[in-house]
Amino acid sequence: MAQSAATQPIVDAPSSTGTVHSSPPEQSYGGFTRFELELEFVQALANPYYLNHLASQKLLQDPAFIAYLKYLRYFQQPEYTKYLFYPGPTLNALELLQQERFRQAILSPDIVAHLAEQTLLSSIKAK
Repeated sequence: MAQSAATQPIVDAPSSTGTVHSSPPEQSYGGFTRFELELEFVQALANPYYLNHLASQKLLQDPAFIAYLKYLRYFQQPEYTKYLFYPGPTLNALELLQQERFRQAILSPDIVAHLAEQTLLSSIKAK
């Protein structure tokens, strides 16, 4: 299944001859590149309270938004993971959001509190 230009990560890719062809100049969105905006957004997913907000706004039921979350899985690749401040919680949340059951469960304050506690404990252990 081919991705449209709107859903492909913007990277410089080697051609079949091994030479690197630069991507066309990136569009600026309020002074930020698309990658910078996607990086900021994907990192916000590590916040369980933000996930609860997205669910309460019914975004986690929107097929287009779910497809966007699937597209953001490119951050699991090492060349993108290196840009994440908290790769563990960020990638964990991104993976959980792929599951319909989790997208429904995150509406529960108990689930949000449990995830927040786990995130806090993992950040303490990391220090």
